[in-house]
Amino acid sequence: MPPNIPTYPKNTSTGVNCWQCRFFATSWDPALPYSCKLLGFKSRMLPSMQVQQLDGRACQGFEPKPSAPKVSANRQ
Repeated sequence: MPPNIPTYPKNTSTGVNCWQCRFFATSWDPALPYSCKLLGFKSRMLPSMQVQQLDGRACQGFEPKPSAPKVSANRQ
C-alpha cells in the first residue's frame, strides 16, 4: 500500500494511537485529512506517524480522550 494513503490502524508501531488522543482531529482539507491540535499541524498521515518519521521518537504529547459521561437508563 502506498505510504500516502491514510489507514485506520488499531495501534501504530510506536504504541501511540491518534484516534484515542484528545488532540487528534480530522481536517476539512482532503489533501491533509488529519490534524494535531497540540502540535498545530495537518498531515496526510496520522500525526503520531508523522512525528515518528520526522523526529525518530514516539509522540510525547499523547493524552487519552476524556471518557464520555454515563447516561442512566432510568432518565426521565
